[in-house]
Amino acid sequence: MSKNISRRKFLVRGGLGTLGVLAVGTYVFRNPIRRSVLEMTETMAPMYMGSGTEPNLWFELTEDNKVLFHSPKVEMGQGSFTSFAQMIAEEMDVTLNQIDVIGAATKTGVIDGMSTGGSLSVGGLWKPLRELSATMKEMLKIEAGKKLGIDASSLQTKDGIISGEGKAITYSEAAKGVTKWEIPDTPPLKESSFKFIGKPIKRIDLDAKVFGDPIFGLDAELPDMLYGIIVRPSAIGATIKNVDDSNSKTANGVVKIVRNDNWIGIVAQSYAQALAAKHLLSIEWDIPNKWTEAEIRDILKVGKGNEMITQKKGDQLEENDSEMITMEFSSPIGAHAQIEPNGAVASYSTDDITVILSTQVPGKTQEHVAEAFNIDSKKVNIIPTYLGGGFGRRLNTNHAIDAVTLSKEVGKPVKYIFSRKEEFQHDLFRPPTHHILKGKLNSNGLLENLEHHYASGDVAVGSIIIPNALHSVLGTDVGAMRGGNIMYTNIPNYRAVQWHTTLPFATSWWRSLGLLANTFAIESFVDEMAIKANKNPIDFRLAQLTDEELPLRIKNIIKLASDKANYSDKVNGNRAMGFAASTDSNSPAAHVVDVSVENNMIKVHKVVCAFDCGLIVNPDQVKAQCEGSIIMGMSAAMFEKMTLEDGELYPTIYGPYDMALMKHSPKEIDVHFIQGKDIPLPVGEPPMGPIAAAIGNAVRRITGKRLTDLPLRLEG
Repeated sequence: MSKNISRRKFLVRGGLGTLGVLAVGTYVFRNPIRRSVLEMTETMAPMYMGSGTEPNLWFELTEDNKVLFHSPKVEMGQGSFTSFAQMIAEEMDVTLNQIDVIGAATKTGVIDGMSTGGSLSVGGLWKPLRELSATMKEMLKIEAGKKLGIDASSLQTKDGIISGEGKAITYSEAAKGVTKWEIPDTPPLKESSFKFIGKPIKRIDLDAKVFGDPIFGLDAELPDMLYGIIVRPSAIGATIKNVDDSNSKTANGVVKIVRNDNWIGIVAQSYAQALAAKHLLSIEWDIPNKWTEAEIRDILKVGKGNEMITQKKGDQLEENDSEMITMEFSSPIGAHAQIEPNGAVASYSTDDITVILSTQVPGKTQEHVAEAFNIDSKKVNIIPTYLGGGFGRRLNTNHAIDAVTLSKEVGKPVKYIFSRKEEFQHDLFRPPTHHILKGKLNSNGLLENLEHHYASGDVAVGSIIIPNALHSVLGTDVGAMRGGNIMYTNIPNYRAVQWHTTLPFATSWWRSLGLLANTFAIESFVDEMAIKANKNPIDFRLAQLTDEELPLRIKNIIKLASDKANYSDKVNGNRAMGFAASTDSNSPAAHVVDVSVENNMIKVHKVVCAFDCGLIVNPDQVKAQCEGSIIMGMSAAMFEKMTLEDGELYPTIYGPYDMALMKHSPKEIDVHFIQGKDIPLPVGEPPMGPIAAAIGNAVRRITGKRLTDLPLRLEG
């Protein structure tokens, strides 16, 4: 049954250069799919979570026969826009050169309620975007049939051209002048013999990045724009006691000093002038407690905070069991340290607010700005840009409200930019963790019991996506839970227990969430148990996995990594291999690392990665994501650490914040894929899981020392 949609269900607009534009509403997408949070945490990737009922833009067709896709997901370097173009081209029968992709603004585009994060962009839009593209093609064929006088069912499509009986018309020509559309049922989607999907297509944003086009948040400008900075306390929990701004007010170029309960803002004609005026401020801070790292560690321990059993099978180990082996592990505070600091350009009026910024949550930002200024959310337009690194940092966009506040105070658009120190000190950090692993071997040298007790600060709890109210329903922090459960389900008795504590400074989402720290603890302990059992660590792991669907896929990944690396647990002088595996959001990964230790310095020479993320839309993109996860995971595993000095989070700049450099990178990262599912699964975070444990396991074989704390350091 076709359904006639009146013109008001669509938006027709011009003004894109000299092109006339047809904008097609989302009314054609009628079947959004929703899944529960807890299901997706361990095994599933949730699908697109937008409403699909508002007449906002998905596609625009231009007179030069191009398709502009307004993506409900943002591009932060992961390459999703290229995969979206491949999916559209496949079902709409256009070339990749005919497709442009932009992040959807809240006033014109459809926004995904799940934000951009969790490695869910491609998998989430895999079915709905292809359905929409295929339906759009059929709609155009219907209109072409009317204009050509040919039955639509006999028409063919290729490269954006509709033809039949010796006649042809472009998509844009077919759409021109249409005021009432017939929307057919969605046709069957392509299942195989793909032309674009599965191919290593060059990224569609490559030229813009190579030539330095103004595509990032820090590039954004509005006419007649002023510049703002904000002064916040350096110490944790500090508040403003007294302020003397007399010298700042009269500084060159200063337009206004803005007083807020929590900060002091300076608006000036230029950023340099605002920064100079900042140094003329005299602020006295009230610091209730100068927190130390030791105090934080004392708060964050297994046994303290809110307890939640996240997994259990069989019996719990008795505390006085003489055969029980116990080990403790920890990870430090971690910064996002993305290249592009946060900032926003905002323009305020009583009837309209515009904010341009790098954000992973345009929809949530729109809601929060509207609430803060008591304005209808439809009057708030959030325009997302490309992100110069996201990793969860752009899920918090309170600076959008700050920028709008400054704009409201001066009556002009204001560009507010974080300094690098502000970016480090007011990050939403990866929380530190504490782990206790307990295990017991049976008479066959396999695990009889395995328990993982893990303590973490907030990850998902209290965030823009999972507020505290939802946490009380779930009973656990699903972010800290990532990688925390035992994947070796052939063990007779196992359990995982989470201890959740809210820390005095902000912690939240960080790439892979709890996966890196949890996998480091579990896989280091499992490896140690294999050594105590005098068993090959590969065989030891395989024996403790069942042949159910996910465990079998994990087995296959372990075997693939081992085979491709020609894994051996033997030590060759100061060099050895290390192995670890994990599964995250239904995407198993395994790494074999080739490591040497010389003068107590750990060097990773090669990483072999085996990965099962289901159907792959763009192999180059997935390979790049694996490489990026491995390098970022190595940096976190071997170098990165925030600490506290005199009540302040430190370091506050690159350099003192130790990170992996080019010289620390392995000379080779060898990536191999298995397709264990027939849909795309999460890519961007799962390969980060095993890397820290794999390195630690190699070091254990070389030195005989089990490193239990991140970052991995050998003492002289």
